[in-house]
Amino acid sequence: MSLLAQLNLPARSPAASGKAELPDPLFEQFRRFIYEQTGIYFQDNKKYLLESRVGRRLTATGTPDYQAYFHYLLNGGAATELPELINAVTINETFFFRTPPQFEIIEEHIIPELVAQRTGPAPTLRLWSAACSTGDEPYSLALIVRDRLQARYPRVRFEIYGTDINTEVLETARAGSYGPRAVRNVPPPMLSRYFTVERDHYTLKPEVRETVRFAYLNLFDRNAVATMRNIDLILCANVLIYFDNKSKQQVVSSLYNSLNKGGYLLVGFSETLYGVTQAFQPVRFDKTIAYKKG
Repeated sequence: MSLLAQLNLPARSPAASGKAELPDPLFEQFRRFIYEQTGIYFQDNKKYLLESRVGRRLTATGTPDYQAYFHYLLNGGAATELPELINAVTINETFFFRTPPQFEIIEEHIIPELVAQRTGPAPTLRLWSAACSTGDEPYSLALIVRDRLQARYPRVRFEIYGTDINTEVLETARAGSYGPRAVRNVPPPMLSRYFTVERDHYTLKPEVRETVRFAYLNLFDRNAVATMRNIDLILCANVLIYFDNKSKQQVVSSLYNSLNKGGYLLVGFSETLYGVTQAFQPVRFDKTIAYKKG
């Protein structure tokens, strides 16, 4: 049965009745609904963005207007439509080695420190990209590990995880195929060793793809985040900017609990934990800051 049939609405699209608009009261309802599900908060000046992205779902479902779509979500439709709505409203801008200073300190400072803390014949380090989008970030970690760190620390087992709330980008991540813009920061030797090139597509070789485990995870879900345990390094870059302070505090607290003692959290260059938590010890490096669990 179609969405329109479930709603008992006539089969007309937004285009048929003129451009659909998102009234302010309904914007507030959508904003609250998305916030309750994900912790993502759309500021007043982002109404146009929410309107545009939810509008994609109107087109995809043939729903006549925002009110009808919201009615559908609240009356049983969320079970199947919510993942599609989340895919539409989440922003996924990323590329390999997006923040070079952070990857430098991971290779030169953080990993050596974590390895030095380990005892036993075969220690394990667990690295987590907590909002991995299309996989560029965890694969960047995988390239560093495979190209430089594994030979330096042959006894160490590296486990790399990538999670995201957007199911579409996770499928892209698992495929491991990217355009030229995504790989523009990959050093040429790495590009030739670990990618196959066909026209304008760069696909990671299987031995690299297999080193990253991808999974769906909502960072606003405390129970879901609690399944990520004994992590040594978390990258959660350019995510906190989409949360209000209350959501930030919850998410950062959950990430803190997932870390081993002495583990590190890295956030985006435009983000800070100032005013969010005092649980971490800020560690200042030459061009960036990392947050250590004391």
